[in-house]
Amino acid sequence: MDYYKRNLENLLEKTLKTRPLVYLNGPRQCGKSTLVKNLYLEKEQNYISFDSPINLFSAKNDPASFINSLPNDKINIIDEVQLVPEIYPYLKMEVDKHREKGNGTELFLLTGSANLMALPALAEALVGRMSTLTLLPFSSGEHRRTGLNFIKRLFEEKLEYHSYDAYNLLELIENATFPEAALNPDIEREQWFGDYLNTLIQRDVRTIADIRDPAKMIMLFSFLAMRAGGLLNNSKIAQEIGIDIKTYERYKAAAVNTFILFEIKAWAKPGDLNKRFTKSPKLYFTDTNLLLYLLRRGLKDIFDNDRTMMGHLLENYIASEIIKNASSISRLEISHFRTSDQKEVDFVLEKDNEVVGIEVKLNSTPNENDFTGLKFLKETVSKRFKLGIVFYTGTAVVPFGEDLWAVPVCYLYV
Repeated sequence: MDYYKRNLENLLEKTLKTRPLVYLNGPRQCGKSTLVKNLYLEKEQNYISFDSPINLFSAKNDPASFINSLPNDKINIIDEVQLVPEIYPYLKMEVDKHREKGNGTELFLLTGSANLMALPALAEALVGRMSTLTLLPFSSGEHRRTGLNFIKRLFEEKLEYHSYDAYNLLELIENATFPEAALNPDIEREQWFGDYLNTLIQRDVRTIADIRDPAKMIMLFSFLAMRAGGLLNNSKIAQEIGIDIKTYERYKAAAVNTFILFEIKAWAKPGDLNKRFTKSPKLYFTDTNLLLYLLRRGLKDIFDNDRTMMGHLLENYIASEIIKNASSISRLEISHFRTSDQKEVDFVLEKDNEVVGIEVKLNSTPNENDFTGLKFLKETVSKRFKLGIVFYTGTAVVPFGEDLWAVPVCYLYV
């Protein structure tokens, strides 16, 4: 299988050259191992995976000897590091030893299927010594191999009228997923995602959380799948599933920390105006195809017969594209905008004191009403407002007023 270059690759290489240790996290099967094995670095690589039982036993049994046995003239890549927390203090000692000798960069590259927030022992042991980057499944640009980052373009380039070729929206959504599922046409997706979810719960989720009832976890995912992109009533969902609110919060946190779900915080303006804006985050699935699996419905069936649900799926797809592209951009804040009287913008991106608003509409022909929330956002942030766009399913970039544009979904990758 050909190697598909990832948007995070250049940032990862640069970070390794200036830091002693980098933690690359992201969901299982998103391509972390493939990426690190294809890095172009000055030092050779020494690759170790704790998926290997012998490596796992050796490191757990005598973590000091295991770390001391690693070569000093290579970058030591340790895969699935969350499985062996015993090595964390010895990594710290090894980094400090090299720093004292003036060799404080390109020492270790750790990878793992758990968010750093779920690994407090790792964070505490290596504070000040480690940078963290996140790799997610293919974005549309990565799958299409265009190398484009649409968020950078929105902040750095000027939009102009442009007409693109026709594209298949359903194919875009289907291929913005895990590399194996996207690149192997012989995979039976229903089985693949079922196996993936089971492995995730039995291995990654249980590694970081006390999950006593996996069936309740699956039930939670199914309930949340019906509410993707919405504001959640956590107490009500916990009651419907039949678990207490503390257990619900622990299960949901485990899902976030293993990259099944992510939340986008509510936008808030400093000062007294805060009371006019909702404070609840919105929840999305990192992979829209996993969301489809949990819904137990086919994408084409939803597209043909359920426009409301298709609108939610399109919003989830755009949300996942935003966080995938955002992973290689520094100083970027992402939120959603909603007032108490229901004026809303799906996504607000803020960088270097500039604001870009993004609305998502399942329309082939946008209209003036689609820009209502963006106009209110523009009034609210005033001079900070750079751009407001409505992603829609047509093919042309078209202006709808000063700093307001209708932009086709294909802009994500072309």
